[in-house]
Amino acid sequence: MNIKPLAPVWLFDLDNTLHNASHAIFPAMVEKMNAYMARVLGDGETPASPEEISATRALYWQRYGATLLGLVRHHGVDAAHFLRETHDLPEIESMIRFERGLGQLLRRLPGRKILLTNAPRDYARKVVGHMGIGRHFSEQITIESMHVHRQLRPKPSRIMLRRLMRRKGLNPRRCILVEDTLDNLRSAHALGMRTVWVTQYLLKPGKKPAWLDVKVKSVKKLIEI
Repeated sequence: MNIKPLAPVWLFDLDNTLHNASHAIFPAMVEKMNAYMARVLGDGETPASPEEISATRALYWQRYGATLLGLVRHHGVDAAHFLRETHDLPEIESMIRFERGLGQLLRRLPGRKILLTNAPRDYARKVVGHMGIGRHFSEQITIESMHVHRQLRPKPSRIMLRRLMRRKGLNPRRCILVEDTLDNLRSAHALGMRTVWVTQYLLKPGKKPAWLDVKVKSVKKLIEI
């Protein structure tokens, strides 16, 4: 009897994994986030200083894994409004930089492919649509779907990932997370997923951690592993 192994389930991050968000998109978002935070942290008349914004961003990123979570928890910011304001990029199509041949790669990879991004739905659809790779994903899971007990829990939340696996009927040991962010990969590894670190769009990626399965420069190398 010839029993074929179960096909893997690929979970793909979006920004700085499938395209170069650092080129123009992230800088534009940072400007919008800074303007948003200046209003939120200010006193209603005077906006917060760049130094206060930078310190608050760093604090919330370290404590919660995302600046947004700190703004929601401590300043009553509406997450949907924040995401809408900071991801509203009218010229986004001209900002997107990505490798050609990604569609061919995704078609050749065995198994199911799911987009798993902390970005909002409209933004992800625009980027994936412009890249022409949307049809290769059976699902696009965005930050709107990352709630636990009605609280936002984006990557790298392990409880969110665990519940996502259960809700979608996925066995973590069949899943492969393809990401640029080590914290997200570490959470996936802790749940039993295999991990691929994509470093092409990172300034100084550093060495491969011992717990990581694979480090590649480009997602196009996935076909070789």
